[in-house]
Amino acid sequence: MAVDRERVSELVRELLVAIGEDPERPGLKLTPQRVADAYAEFFSGVGEDAAEPLAHTISVSRGPAPDTLPSGAVMLRDVRFRSMCEHHLLPFAGRAHVAYLPGEQVVGLGALPKVIDILAARPQVQERLGEQIADAIAGSIDTRGVLVVLDAVHECVTMRGGRQPSASTVTVAARGRFTEPAERAEAIALLTGGRT
Repeated sequence: MAVDRERVSELVRELLVAIGEDPERPGLKLTPQRVADAYAEFFSGVGEDAAEPLAHTISVSRGPAPDTLPSGAVMLRDVRFRSMCEHHLLPFAGRAHVAYLPGEQVVGLGALPKVIDILAARPQVQERLGEQIADAIAGSIDTRGVLVVLDAVHECVTMRGGRQPSASTVTVAARGRFTEPAERAEAIALLTGGRT
């Protein structure tokens, strides 16, 4: 479902009036449309199928390099993401680290950031975002385990309330073999390089 830019623009205009501003003031005259355009981008993942980028898989035993079957995890580190907190509609942004233990199928590495982008481009909470990424991967390809570590800075923490500018939030979502503490700890150490 596409964002209704015209309606968002009208509501932003009403919001400006509600906070005591003049939406006709030169600095604010184009703000409603600018916010509508930004929201169309920020919420482009609403209604999108996050599993779609994972639809094309590659057979590890019959693929281009059958002599190189992966015995360990496939890991992608430091995928930048941004989302909007559904509690305050303020942004949060950070890095996603993803690992999966492939079975018979793998996906192109470019598919994983696409999954993250789709799921992040909707009103979110970080805890659910990590779980949704793990579920999309585990449910779409043959894996023995999935691990997602998200490390993000939330504007609702840095700009309001306690105002902690250097605080970040780390969440972990695990499926399959990565629910075992030793496997999870090893993968987290490799994914984060000792930093989270």
